[in-house]
Amino acid sequence: MRSEARTPKEYLDALPPDRRKVVAAVRKLVRGRIQRGFEEGINYGMITWSVPAERCPKTYNGQPLGYVCLAAQKNYYTLHLLGTYMNANALGALRKGYAAAGKKLDMGKGCLRFRKIEDLVPEAVGDVIASMSVDDVVAMYEAARKRR
Repeated sequence: MRSEARTPKEYLDALPPDRRKVVAAVRKLVRGRIQRGFEEGINYGMITWSVPAERCPKTYNGQPLGYVCLAAQKNYYTLHLLGTYMNANALGALRKGYAAAGKKLDMGKGCLRFRKIEDLVPEAVGDVIASMSVDDVVAMYEAARKRR
């Protein structure tokens, strides 16, 4: 479900109360753990935390370089953890955290899917989010672009 919201507040306000509660809780987790320097906004119809455009102006698609994205889909929620896509150690730590909690990790390359807040392992998710700075994300992006 793509939102037409232009701000995170508009995004939340457009959700039904039960879904708003889940997205707000995950947003609070992200905001509490993400390192300084990322900008919160709306991109791709989701709440995003991105590298400021002036810090990395030349991206492959002309959009700010995303790090974390949060969305309420039709039947579930998604938390895009792009650091796990670019960093095998971050993905390994997330898998280990889920295994230790006895929970199933439903994840694609960088997209963590969950149906209810209880499906998340906040410590593991928060640790992955907190593990990378703006400089780390830019360096990984630039290294990946050079390989192409």
